[in-house]
Amino acid sequence: MNNYLEVKNLSKSFDNFCLRDITFTLPKGYIMGLIGPNGSGKTTTVKLILNMLKRTSGEVRILGLDNIAKEQEVKKCVGVVFDSNYFSDDWKVRQVEKSVSVFYENWNTQRFSELLDRFQISPAKKVKELSKGMQMKLMLACAFSYDAKLLILDEPTSGLDPVSRDELLHILAEYIEDGEHSVLFSTHITGDLERAADFITYIRYGELFFSGGKDEFVDGFRIVRGGREEFTEELREKMLGSRAFPTGFEALVKTEDLRQFAHLSVEPAAIDDIVVFTSRGGEQYA
Repeated sequence: MNNYLEVKNLSKSFDNFCLRDITFTLPKGYIMGLIGPNGSGKTTTVKLILNMLKRTSGEVRILGLDNIAKEQEVKKCVGVVFDSNYFSDDWKVRQVEKSVSVFYENWNTQRFSELLDRFQISPAKKVKELSKGMQMKLMLACAFSYDAKLLILDEPTSGLDPVSRDELLHILAEYIEDGEHSVLFSTHITGDLERAADFITYIRYGELFFSGGKDEFVDGFRIVRGGREEFTEELREKMLGSRAFPTGFEALVKTEDLRQFAHLSVEPAAIDDIVVFTSRGGEQYA
């Protein structure tokens, strides 16, 4: 099986928001970043994949299994880490294992104990006594203890300090090292994805903007800069977004359109640049 996650034409309608025809695939052994501005539909997409929301239309397959028809089988091979703890605050860590392990026939108590040691989590501590970073590691320890093949993380680095974020990225790199595990990583901290992601899926206000290799995504855009007199109608037609300053401007254009603007200063675009410029669109004045 080459793909651990297949999402096809996934849609969900709310009174004031619509997620439309989201399609992407995550191959086995890779990390995919799911990005987009706040309110773009990242969490909705994650909840639909986990069957926590009822879809309007579309299909989701995890390890080749339909996520509705085979929900119980699917959830045995999926690990989930949200941006906030989903265990009871008053549980001790050893109670977390007791409560979670009954749902997984392949739960490995020795593995869980080893992970607690590695993450320096005391089994005697209550969940509410753990820092946000430690709670995240506890969720990971649970997922790894039943060998979840697909790990889904929704804004896991939100509120974490740089050291904890760095440690998480290292853990995820180790997790996929054997080529038998994959990660879907929803985040607004795109700098983490510059380091960790192999693929990017970018959802912009309910619609799919891009899904493919991270390098292909970044290489597809450039930032051009120039004086105000160089901010031509031709550039306005081609740009995906811009900022104007008293002395000049900067704009995001597709790399394929660069020949028309060879006279301007050109720089590579980071993932964050692409999201900011394409989300704003039009001309922005400082």
